[in-house]
Order: sequence, then C-alpha cells, then structure tokens
Amino acid sequence: MTNHLLSFILFTPFIGAFLLFFVSNKQREIVHGIAATFAGLSLLGSAYLMFVYDHAAGGFQFQEQTVWSSELGISFFLGVDGIGAPMVLASAMLMFAGIFVSWHIKDRLKEFYINLLVLGSATIGVYMSLDLFFLFFFYELSVIPMYLFLVIWGRHTKGYLDMKKAGDPLSDSVAHFFNFNRSSKEYAAMKLTLYLSLGAVVALLGLLLVYVDSGLRTFNIIEIAEKGHLLKSKENLYFWLIFLGFAPIAAIFPFHSWSPVGYAAAPAAASMMHAGVLKKLGHFTIIRICFYLFPTATQQWMPIIAVICVINIFYGGLVAFLQKDTKFVVGYSSVAHMGYIFLGMASLNQISLTGAVFFLFADAMAMGLLFALAGYIYYQTHTLDIPSMGGGLASKMPFIATAFVIGSAASFGMPGAMNFIGELMVFLGSWRVYPVQTVLAAMAITITWAYYFRMIRDMFFGAPDPRMAHVVDARSLVDRLPLVLLASMTIFFGLYPAPFINVIQSGVMPILARMEAPAAPSLPATAAEPASFSIEIDPPKDDDTKPAADPVLGGK
Repeated sequence: MTNHLLSFILFTPFIGAFLLFFVSNKQREIVHGIAATFAGLSLLGSAYLMFVYDHAAGGFQFQEQTVWSSELGISFFLGVDGIGAPMVLASAMLMFAGIFVSWHIKDRLKEFYINLLVLGSATIGVYMSLDLFFLFFFYELSVIPMYLFLVIWGRHTKGYLDMKKAGDPLSDSVAHFFNFNRSSKEYAAMKLTLYLSLGAVVALLGLLLVYVDSGLRTFNIIEIAEKGHLLKSKENLYFWLIFLGFAPIAAIFPFHSWSPVGYAAAPAAASMMHAGVLKKLGHFTIIRICFYLFPTATQQWMPIIAVICVINIFYGGLVAFLQKDTKFVVGYSSVAHMGYIFLGMASLNQISLTGAVFFLFADAMAMGLLFALAGYIYYQTHTLDIPSMGGGLASKMPFIATAFVIGSAASFGMPGAMNFIGELMVFLGSWRVYPVQTVLAAMAITITWAYYFRMIRDMFFGAPDPRMAHVVDARSLVDRLPLVLLASMTIFFGLYPAPFINVIQSGVMPILARMEAPAAPSLPATAAEPASFSIEIDPPKDDDTKPAADPVLGGK
C-alpha cells in the first residue's frame, strides 16, 4: 500500500493541473472540483505519510528509485525522513487551503489553479528528492509559478498607486529601487526571480562541484554521503556555495529584501505558499545538503550564522513595527522568524535542531493562516492599508477577527500554539552554545508582541468606519474551511506536539551522528558540548535492546 505513496502525493497535483488544461474557465464548478479534489488527495496522502512514518526506525523511508540517466548518474529517487515528512504535509495542506482561499477569483481561475497545483507539487518534490539533480529541478520549477502569480494576479502597493496617480516620474525608475512600500507588482516579480535565480546559479556550481569531486559520477545524496570522497580542502567551498545559493530563498539577511515585496504583491494563496513552504526550501536544502554532506564545515561556520540570525530577528521585527500595510507587517514578521529557525540550526544539538524543524512547520501554519486572512480582508475592504480600514472591523467580521487573533498569537509564540513549542526548544537548545544570541532573540519577542497587538487594535477594535459598512464576515464553508483547518493544526499540535517531535527527532539524530563522527575531537568545545542535550517523548520499550536500524537507510 505504501510502495508508491510518495509518487502519489507528488504527482496527484500535477495530474490535476494537466486535466485543467482541458476545461474552460466558464465551467467554474468543474475547475473548482478538479483543483480541490486533486489537492485534497495529495493532502490525504501526506497525512497518511505522517501517520505511518516509523519514527522508531528513522532513516529515509518509502523510497522509490528509477534510473533516469545511467551515463550521468541521475535517478528519480524519492524518500522522506523525519525532516522531510512534516514539510511534505505542510506543502500539501497550504496548497489545499489555497484552493479555497482563491475560490472567488474571477480572472483566469483555471490558470491560477494550474500554477498553484504546480507550485505545490514542486515544493513537495524538493522535500522528497534524494537525488541532487531532481532536488534542484523541483527547486527551479517552484520559481516559475511565483513569477506568474505576481505579474498576472498580483497587486501594486498603495504607495506605488499614489505615486502613479500624482504623476511622479520616480514611480518606475531605478532610483526608486529601495522604496519597498511603493513597489509595483512587476518590480516584485522581477526582484523575486533575480534573487532566487542568481542564488540558484551559485547553488548549481556547488552541486556540480560535489558531483565531480565525489568520484562516484552520481547525484544520489545517500551514495555521496556513504561512499563519496569529497576533498577536505574544498569542504568550506562546497558549504558556502550551497549555503549562499539557497540563503536568498530562506530570506536570511542581507538576501531577504525580495521576500516582503513578494508577499505584498502576491495573491493570498501565493503568499501562503511563499511564506509557508517556498521560503522553507532554503532551510531544508541547507540541512539536507550542507549538514548532511559537509558536517565539518557546517560546524566551523555556524557561529557566524548565529550572529546573522540575530540581525535577521531584530531587523525583521523593527521594520515590521514601522509598516502600515498588513502584508508588509506579516511579511517582515516572517523574515524575523527565519532568524529563530537559523538560530536553532546553528546550535547543532538535538533540542535546537528539532525545535528549528518543528518551527518550520509551525510557521507554515501560522503564516498561511495570516496571509489567508489578509486575502479575505482585502477581498472585502479592497485595501490592506491599516489606517484606511478605519478600525472596528471586529463588529462586522467577528469570525475573521477571532481567526486573526489566533494567527497573530501563534506567530508571536503564545503558549498553546505550535510556534511556542518551536521557539522554546530553540531557546533551550541554543542557551549553552550561544547564550548572548539566545537572550537577544528572546528579548526581540517583545517587538513581535508590539506590532501584532497594534495591528489587531487598529484593524479590528475601535469605532466602526462608515466606509466599511459593506464588509461581511466569512460565513460559507468555502471561506471558513481553510481558516479552521490551519488554526486547528496550530492549536492541536501546539497542545499535543509529541507526534511531530517524535518524527522530527528521527530525522535529526542521523545528522547529529554525522557531526559527532571522526571530526568531533578537533571541534571547539562550544560546538561539541551541546550534543548531551536530549529529549524523549516516547518511554523506552522492552525491545529497545534490539539492534538499531541503519540511521540512513532504516525504515520501510
């Protein structure tokens, strides 16, 4: 039953996108039905994947491999570990929710859903690929739909429209490059494409260098890790090419500025996918490639990353505090959250790295919920400019206001939400390694509270604005389903995180074992000490004395 589970999850949305080519945009019910059905099937498969993943065995499970080119050493090789499985679920869930969030789109609905299904499949492909060639292929494929989302269905910022209305010649000039709050959708699309494509070129150089220097003539990640003979003298070069290549999509400072602009211009479903899973491709690929293949260089350079991530946290938080556009506030908040995830990654111990991956999924749910809500509010009010809303929307939209409070509380780490568990684990794991950075990161949470509380107050509370008398609450199943789904995930697994933590730990432990392998004695004490951190969700079983499964290939 699970022999081709990964292929089912991956290709089901592609099949739905293909079928949509044969349907007219005038047949909206059929378009909706095909998109929702195939996205839903992929979501069900992803949920089943998480349920049947054997965290006790660990390793890469449900493997599928087909030779694509024996001469070049390329195989269509799929498999998930405890890090990939949760992110596959996140991609499928946001893709499914995005179908319903976009239900009311009138312009080229069929093409919109085709792009959304392709984007969802592409991100799932990255999280599943154990062949570097196809990992890179799916990564590049994910950029194409985002460009189309921005230029076709995107929106100009209020500042840009005000400049155009006033006839300001700077509105489209190069001199206006850094005025993010006044950007056009075309500017956002080109900036996103250039940042991610230039980064991809750098990453490709690193991947080709690994392919050549391994001496195996293969892109198979597992083979390279087990049998490859990568030159120790070049390990730092491998690391930085891969890290800098994928850092832009992870929105790490100073390669982050494309991200909030892209959020602001994108339609709601694209913003959900962008914040929830597209941006997480950067963290995932760095863990999958750098941490897995270059453990020595990874440990050597993580102290620098720990400093950069604090800049990310404060920069993103302070800029979010200054914003007046709802999507810019949430977008820069997401940039700040990337810093917390990198702090957990940089600390290189079981608690921190498990917390970082848990935070990846938690942030996907919270950001997906907030951008879905921003999309609904824009659909009703025709603005995302907070002062223009006039306040008092809670009286007209109590369900939306409640969901927005839940999403905001999750985002700033309220206990009971998944983000709180992720942040707590990152702080606990990072304390002994980077105490100064951990204290600063914890202090920055107050900034997050400040801009979220202010945004909630200015949007939803106060005297109702007569200009917003026409707005209505989300009442239909179509409007409420994606919001309830994402909010439920955030709260349920915030209160009961054990299933996710068990799965994630099974993916984290083999990576840390590689970190502690031969090079461990030469490491600085600060990098090696935290390995003693440990958490165990499941109590030991009587058969724990049996030989352990292979940490790389174990499982099904």
